[in-house]
Amino acid sequence: MHAWPASEVPALPGSGRDLRIHDTATGGRVTLVPGPVARLYVCGITPYDATHMGHAATYNAFDLVQRVWLDTKRQVHYVQNVTDIDDPLLERAAANGDDWEALAQRETALFREDMTALRLLPPRHYVGAVESIPKIVPLVERLRDAGAAYELEGDIYFSVASDAHFGEVSGLDAEAMRLLSAERGGDPDRPGKKNPVDPMLWMAARPGEPSWDGASLGPGRPGWHIECVAIALEHFGMGFDVQGGGSDLIFPHHEMGASHAQALTGEHPFAKSYVHAGMVALHGEKMSKSKGNLVFVSALRREGVDPAAIRLALLSHHYRADWEWTDAVLDGAVERLGRWRAAVSRPDGPSADALLAEVREALADDLDAPAALAAVDRWAAAQAAGGGTDEGAPGLVSRTVDALLGVAL
Repeated sequence: MHAWPASEVPALPGSGRDLRIHDTATGGRVTLVPGPVARLYVCGITPYDATHMGHAATYNAFDLVQRVWLDTKRQVHYVQNVTDIDDPLLERAAANGDDWEALAQRETALFREDMTALRLLPPRHYVGAVESIPKIVPLVERLRDAGAAYELEGDIYFSVASDAHFGEVSGLDAEAMRLLSAERGGDPDRPGKKNPVDPMLWMAARPGEPSWDGASLGPGRPGWHIECVAIALEHFGMGFDVQGGGSDLIFPHHEMGASHAQALTGEHPFAKSYVHAGMVALHGEKMSKSKGNLVFVSALRREGVDPAAIRLALLSHHYRADWEWTDAVLDGAVERLGRWRAAVSRPDGPSADALLAEVREALADDLDAPAALAAVDRWAAAQAAGGGTDEGAPGLVSRTVDALLGVAL
């Protein structure tokens, strides 16, 4: 599966500092000090409703992570998956009278277009679940043969008891896990399971549903969590730098993925840090496919909204915050974009050296994009007041905003 084209990242003078970020597993901030190549895995979409503002906010957050790393003169190895086979995709296709493969391909293509328009840096490897099945099957067989998985009426389940570190990512108690499992695609009430939250690794073929050769597992299709594990282990191995996604993935997805990998390899941890973006609401409720309260990037683009303004709307909220999309949020972003473009269109202006330092400092401090925007606002205000004659300043501001915030002025 191919990703989307990369926009050029301008070079900036000097170098940024290492990123200090909130780690879900420890509950506090950690300083990320990757090697020369920083490794990032971000869980991708299930392609049946792309790209809503919740998606955009999450991927924008991890685009900032990449940009901070690039500014420290590191390379970035970024991997993202596409869950192009799953129950919700099949259910949506059936409800719409659509072919599930055509639906997945159409929505994935739309997602790529939106990512390109928003100027989010693409992953080096963009990998679908379906194409990963030949790699997933041997992992499930290994877990089963090691006693870390068991069969139940033809389906294969992972036993969470097989990982001594289970629970360390989310820090949740058993009852909270059970409730979230039921809410987020699990089946805690199925009779015969060893633990209610044990997740499915391999679903035996169901009548009328697609299935693949599972070797000794029999025909079927993979569970959700093992997909990301197979992809991450192939491209990174254990102990990569950041596992990322929305906060709704903390449990069960990231908890289970870590345990799958740790049971498979006997190593710990799966990822060094777990970073999660907040949820976006509309009309007082979390924006979600099930509620149907979605604002789509593609719809805004069709209405003529500049993608740079959409990106500024996302950047105006801290990545870990839960916030609400409103017309006022977008209107404010459109106005800010106009002010910034007017400011950098002049032939000179106040020195931008301090601005570059402020933006770097803000983003290195747990991706504080609102503080970075405020710094650019102050420079633009000083520019409007006629506060300087540095001929290189407008260009440096443009490059700073482009390289570190991904917004083209």
